[in-house]
Amino acid sequence: MNVLFDHFTEYREGFVGTLAITAVSAVIALVLGVLIAGFRVSPVPPLRFFGTAWVTLLRNTPLTLLFLVATFVVPEILFPGMSPFVLASLALGFYTSSFICEAIRSGVSTVPLGQAEAARSLGMTFGQTLRMIVLPQAVRTVLPPLSSLLIALTKNSAIAGAFSVTELFGWQKLMSDQGFNVVPLFISVALGYLVITFAISGVFRLLERRMEVAR
Repeated sequence: MNVLFDHFTEYREGFVGTLAITAVSAVIALVLGVLIAGFRVSPVPPLRFFGTAWVTLLRNTPLTLLFLVATFVVPEILFPGMSPFVLASLALGFYTSSFICEAIRSGVSTVPLGQAEAARSLGMTFGQTLRMIVLPQAVRTVLPPLSSLLIALTKNSAIAGAFSVTELFGWQKLMSDQGFNVVPLFISVALGYLVITFAISGVFRLLERRMEVAR
């Protein structure tokens, strides 16, 4: 493990990079996932169509292909000069949002339909019903799959290292190119990912316990 101690500054930068792209893409995925889930259950046909198209397209597109499009196509056509970190975060966030959308939609389907009908009878709009009645109850069902999806997002962030983003696998590749033994390198990278994934699992276990107390 001397390589870790001798190059700890570079390792720390890679770990912080993985943590940053995980956090940013997770926020993007959660915001878009909730929004698209609302579209999917909306009574407005164009919104339902858009939500269905979003999920179908992104869930059936390889993540590596999305990274290629974000890195080489988007800067040429839409946003020239955008940093690789932002592009990678968008690609990963958009991809994961399609899975989060379906997890939330499944949770929404567990809420009794009568509650939404009662809310509408009181004059609440669809948006108010979804925000104040349906989603708070669906959260209890959605938390476990959300935890798994965010852990998967963390591991998927390794692809960003191949697109000029500083993260753990980028550090591993740099050290491998310098001739270091790959075994301690992979152990060091695995430890970094374990720290992040265990932290995510711990946060969601805490949330699940709090939600159980609130019942």
